[in-house]
Amino acid sequence: MKIQEPHQKISRDAVKVWRISSVIGHFITLSILGGLVFLQNRYDWVEWVGHILFILVILVLLHAVYGIFIYPIYQQRTWRYAIDEHYIQLKHGVLEKSHIIVPMTKVQYVNTNQGPILRRYKLATVTIGTMASSHEIPAIPEKEAMELRNHIAFLAKITEKELPNDTE
Repeated sequence: MKIQEPHQKISRDAVKVWRISSVIGHFITLSILGGLVFLQNRYDWVEWVGHILFILVILVLLHAVYGIFIYPIYQQRTWRYAIDEHYIQLKHGVLEKSHIIVPMTKVQYVNTNQGPILRRYKLATVTIGTMASSHEIPAIPEKEAMELRNHIAFLAKITEKELPNDTE
């Protein structure tokens, strides 16, 4: 039996969500580094500490440019998933490509979740759990995510009592 490549795409709003998350993370990191630079100048730590902090700030700024402006676009463009009665397929990645095939018989739970940023864009993440690991399909429109969760639960023969509560 030949397995076809996944074709379902995640929401285009995933780019906005990932950018906002990246901005928050990089802002916190740069704030901490800024505080360390201030302390280094204020208390005259040894000179090499200032050089290391300067290099770290440059590296974080470069990573921020990549993480905010470049990575989310390519990540959203490469994310694909497919669900059928036998398998769940997840395919994504830009530099490091990943293609995961989860047999439906191994699915133990399926859940939807949202943080405040996903909720703002009316998106949700579907989490699929097996005995060994869990897998996510990120940034699916809310209604579609609920339907997908229920469909996977039906195909995996998960009863209503086994379904986790929504974190809506």
